[in-house]
Amino acid sequence: MLKVGLTGGIGAGKSEVSRLLVAGGAVLIDADRIAREVVAPGTPGLAAVVEAFGEGVLADDGSLDRPKLGSLVFADPERLAALNAIVHPLVGARSRELETAAPDDAVVVHDVPLLTENGLAPLYDLVVVVDADPATQLDRLVRLRGMTEEDARARMAAQATREQRRQIADIVVDNDVPLPDLERRVKDVWAELVRRARTAEGSGARAEE
Repeated sequence: MLKVGLTGGIGAGKSEVSRLLVAGGAVLIDADRIAREVVAPGTPGLAAVVEAFGEGVLADDGSLDRPKLGSLVFADPERLAALNAIVHPLVGARSRELETAAPDDAVVVHDVPLLTENGLAPLYDLVVVVDADPATQLDRLVRLRGMTEEDARARMAAQATREQRRQIADIVVDNDVPLPDLERRVKDVWAELVRRARTAEGSGARAEE
C-alpha cells in the first residue's frame, strides 16, 4: 500500500485532481467529507460540538449549522483549537478504518486540505501538492464559487502560503493550465504512484505509523 497525502490551497483545483486520481484507480479518503460525517445528527461528535459551543450552532433540523460555527471559530484561535480537538481525532480514526479496509496493493490518497498547516506530511509515504498562482485561485473563488474578493482573500490568507506547501511536496501538480493539460499531468503522476506502490510492495511496505 502506498499512502499519499494530497493537498493544495483553496481554489487550486485539488478536487479535480483527486477525481482524476480516482478515475485512475486510487482509493480516496476525503478528510472534508469525513469531517462532515463525524458531526452528523445523532453522532457523538455533534453532541460534543454542541456541548462546547452551545445549541446555537444547530440548524432548525438539528444538523450542524456550519456557517454559524465557522463564524464563531474563524477569527478565534482558542475556539478553533477547541473545535479541532473534537473533530480531528474522530476524522483520524475514521480515516484509519478506511485505509485498513483498502487492498494491500492500493494507492490510498488522503485528500487533506490543511495537511501543511497541521504538519501532517510525515503520516504519508509522499505528498502531492496541487499548485496554482494566487491570482488563479482568487479568480476561481470569485468567478466559480461566487465569493466576494474580500472573503476569498481572507480564506486564502488563513491557509499556508504557496511556498510552505511546495516545501513539503514530493510531487507538484501545476494547475495553471487547461483541463486537457492537467489530465495528462495527473496521468503521469498516477503512473509514478503505481510504480512506487509496486516497489514498496516488493520491498516490504513501510511500517504503519
